Amino acid sequence: MLLAVGVLAGSAVGIYILVQYFMKPVIYQDSVPLQDAEVTARCNDTDNDVTAMPPKKVSFRINTENFLLEVQVEDRQEWLLTCHERWNSTWGTFICRHLGYIRLLHHKGVNMTDAKLNQSQEFVQVPLSQTTGTEHTWQIRYGCISGHIVALKCSECGSRSKASRIIGGSDVALGRWPWQVSLYLNNRHVCGGSIVAHQWIITAAHCVHNYRSPQLSSWSIYSGMVSHSSMRQNTPASTVEKIIHHQKYEERSHDYDIAMMKLEKPLNYSDSVRPVCLPQYDQEFAAGTECWVSGWGHIHPDSSHMPRSLKEAMVPIISTKKCNSSCIYNGDITPRMLCAGYLDGKVDACQGDSGGPLVCQTDYTWRLVGVVSWGMGCAEPNRPGVYTKIVSFLDWIHNIIEDD
Repeated sequence: MLLAVGVLAGSAVGIYILVQYFMKPVIYQDSVPLQDAEVTARCNDTDNDVTAMPPKKVSFRINTENFLLEVQVEDRQEWLLTCHERWNSTWGTFICRHLGYIRLLHHKGVNMTDAKLNQSQEFVQVPLSQTTGTEHTWQIRYGCISGHIVALKCSECGSRSKASRIIGGSDVALGRWPWQVSLYLNNRHVCGGSIVAHQWIITAAHCVHNYRSPQLSSWSIYSGMVSHSSMRQNTPASTVEKIIHHQKYEERSHDYDIAMMKLEKPLNYSDSVRPVCLPQYDQEFAAGTECWVSGWGHIHPDSSHMPRSLKEAMVPIISTKKCNSSCIYNGDITPRMLCAGYLDGKVDACQGDSGGPLVCQTDYTWRLVGVVSWGMGCAEPNRPGVYTKIVSFLDWIHNIIEDD
């Protein structure tokens, strides 16, 4: 009897291990399948939940014509100009980062008489607190004692060449996604990435964590290209100075799946090489928001063939509540992840797209909302793509760049 019980117990453990192994999510380690897929199951949960966000006490924007800083306070509809009293570069850096830019480029006080203001124009003054933040009270003024208002310019990002737009296809024209890069390890494409500054690339931690043993010289970064076939003749590679993956990255759950790569030499920006903006702090993208994913990964989930040309696809955001439902990922989506795609499984990222960008456009600006991370298979019903949620890592990104 003891022998029989032992055999049964061993069999049960073996079956459990096999089930756990085969149910493990697939990391997109190696574009965007556009093939039709037969729908085998549907998730009936509705996607109508709204993320509860605390009311914002203050909002910022920069006038694109004259670079004047405009502030919206509490529930007031008007946008107010900012008095130069108590202003300093710390506030400029804070506001640029808050708006999704990497750094402050320039700031100054502009004479109010040169700005040609309306008679009814109102103003705000920087809070008395020595620390920056949106929670402080910005004081409303009907004039500025100094006679000057704040103008500032942040690092450029999130724009692309007007000539790059294409309609109705999945192949990508040069310059359409100018922040997209290809990560090469030992002369082979392994992942994608996104340009966020002259020397900085954001990618997925699993892209570099699984390859920690190679020397930095084994890595090459290709930018400003869409085709691998003509890449080596026309596109010089960038070498890597350092790789930093998130210290809390968890290989099995794919939580904290983000990394940054610093290039040895700054990139030269052009129509085909440009940085993408980061999200604004606390910025949420509602379910159904149309975003775009791009990459050189597999075009069919059951094929090892990788396309020569960059592919793209539009994928709508899926709420975390819905994505965590029992018929989709059953609670595996953490606050550092977001889902995007279709529940009928027609479009998705796949192997080779890992680390690449999920971008959404707001106010004519493209923002890096997610990084291709993982999923159950590719383009399978009720298994949408899972992305690293960039808005959860803004402080981490800025701290790495600043500390460097």
